Amino acid sequence: MPILTPDYSTLSHEDMASAIGLKLKHIPMLITSFLQETPPILQALEDAIDSKDYTAIKEHSHALKGSAGNLRFDDIYKMSKDLELAGSDTNKDFEYTAYLQALKDAVATIPTV
Repeated sequence: MPILTPDYSTLSHEDMASAIGLKLKHIPMLITSFLQETPPILQALEDAIDSKDYTAIKEHSHALKGSAGNLRFDDIYKMSKDLELAGSDTNKDFEYTAYLQALKDAVATIPTV
């Protein structure tokens, strides 16, 4: 799968609430939680990539994939899934660093609430 360049800057809380099946009032809390929990995961993922720890790449990508999937950040989910599968397969030719940067860039577009 190609590296994606999502832009969540125009994120609609109403659309997200509808897609997830929650009340609108819960969305700001969920986004805030995601934005607080994601940087340590991305840092751990970066450390795992730097040390070529494929098991850790798989684990941290899986954690990010789950969080992104729950909130319907579909492109973050897809890229995390690709990283997870590459780590699981010990794929030494995968573009880990490029995917990591794309994930960081995508998360940076999510507006704070």
